[in-house]
Amino acid sequence: MNKKTLVLGASLNPSRYSNYVIKKLVSQNIETVALGLRQGVVAGVTIHTELVSFENLHTVTLYLNPKNQIMYYDYIVLLKPKRVIFNPGTENPELYKILKENTIPFEAACSLVLLSTNQY
Repeated sequence: MNKKTLVLGASLNPSRYSNYVIKKLVSQNIETVALGLRQGVVAGVTIHTELVSFENLHTVTLYLNPKNQIMYYDYIVLLKPKRVIFNPGTENPELYKILKENTIPFEAACSLVLLSTNQY
């Protein structure tokens, strides 16, 4: 099963967790798309800077603090992912409520840990 994933808050900086997770997803042959502040390419994945209507998303994995997530609330709901992962530091009760109202499952977890332990 393909778990096409959007890395929201993607960074070109190799010391950022969002950068590392892109590489990990690609290494595990998981279709990966990315959205960030700066356009570029990480592990063959283009980081988009404008909201793209990605199709058939399984997972949105967040790498934005709650304050920076606000502008993406409607976007995430419109994408209709099968789940949203709130990585450490991204936990957001306000967005949890919105996701619940739209029947979008979510979890507070670390994508890197899930990938490393075959629980992704």
